[in-house]
Amino acid sequence: MNEMVQKPSKPGDVRATRQRAAREAAITPGADRVRVNDPDRTMANILQVATAEFADKGLAGARIDEIAALTSTSKRMIYYYFGSKEGLYVAVLEEAYRRIRRIESELHLEDLAPEQALRTLVGFTVDYQLANPDFIRLVMNENMHRGEFISKSATIQELNIPVIHAVRDVYQRGVAAGVFRPDVDPVDLHMSISALCFFNEANRHTFGAIFKRSLDTPAATAQRRESIIEMIVRFLRP
Repeated sequence: MNEMVQKPSKPGDVRATRQRAAREAAITPGADRVRVNDPDRTMANILQVATAEFADKGLAGARIDEIAALTSTSKRMIYYYFGSKEGLYVAVLEEAYRRIRRIESELHLEDLAPEQALRTLVGFTVDYQLANPDFIRLVMNENMHRGEFISKSATIQELNIPVIHAVRDVYQRGVAAGVFRPDVDPVDLHMSISALCFFNEANRHTFGAIFKRSLDTPAATAQRRESIIEMIVRFLRP
């Protein structure tokens, strides 16, 4: 937990840190000079490996030595870029939320009729969480920390504003069109969508074992996806 060689960097300092690393590469001899010549690629490689490590082992169980061994950089440079193990963990969380929100923004929900937009958003959420179990594990791990590290990241707070705006826009257009009832809070609606989709992936193994039901077949996955979409749509109907 406390593997540190310097004061942790703030999430907002990553760009400045990257630039300093690039400048240092011009004057630092040895292997690390080669590794930081492409800081964007180096950081992306570190984040990719660290995502799997933190998702699999949590913050306490993941080791910087192991992450360094699996990347094209060194332990020293990981600390140089991210400041500490906790700094890297926060960067992983930020990248995880940045990725899902970026893809959500490409759905162009504003171009769809309200109910179709809602179905598209819910279907995407089901599909994304099913295809990205590391995202589920990271969120579960952070909940074990009671949101301690997410609450420190202004970046994550900002990243999640657009999704609420998107949900609110779809919902309000649906209310105006008379296809959705007018008494639902958009944040509560977002939470309901997330809850159904999250449980679908996070609990599939325990649920399947308890009830002796295979949930991983294409037919079972498609049926559950449709059920989640229908539950949300019918919840909003007048």
